[in-house]
Amino acid sequence: MARRPVQVAIVEDDKEQCELLRARIERAEDMRVAKVYFNAEVFLRELAGLDADVVLMDIKLPGKSGVDCVREAKPLKPQVQYLMLTVLENPAYIFQSLCAGATGYLLKNIEPEELVDAVRDIAAGGSPMSSAIARLVVNSFQQETQQRINDEQLSDREKQILDLLAQGLLYKEIGAKAGISVETVRK
Repeated sequence: MARRPVQVAIVEDDKEQCELLRARIERAEDMRVAKVYFNAEVFLRELAGLDADVVLMDIKLPGKSGVDCVREAKPLKPQVQYLMLTVLENPAYIFQSLCAGATGYLLKNIEPEELVDAVRDIAAGGSPMSSAIARLVVNSFQQETQQRINDEQLSDREKQILDLLAQGLLYKEIGAKAGISVETVRK
């Protein structure tokens, strides 16, 4: 028995880009474009009736952004996989997208076959990312790990002072509370 083609929805405001994406998807025998949307608001309105496995989502959309759209849509249809497709290599957008519920993040300048492979990958449970995006994610985790290592090098007293600073106390209040000079607090 033949498998059902992967159903792909496209949310892209650039009509020319949208047609390129549609053509790439329609050329693959194992997938088909279920619907095309030019903004997030219409996509969200029609989401309940949409039969899609994968959504190719642009980030920069008129009105509601692609990130906000995914954040709203993912809880409504958690089985749908969102693949952000954008020109933006900004780490903030990457992490916002992933935290919102996107499962993959690709740059629009990828080769047509790479896009088709990424749709297959995400439909099969993978998380496709452009290599440049994957490098940004890896670097972020490495920096976070290094920060945790540095935090572990603090003494209990230093952590106590930082906690008091985080509570918004003034240096002289911390000094009085901890029994140390204002200069020691600064240091």
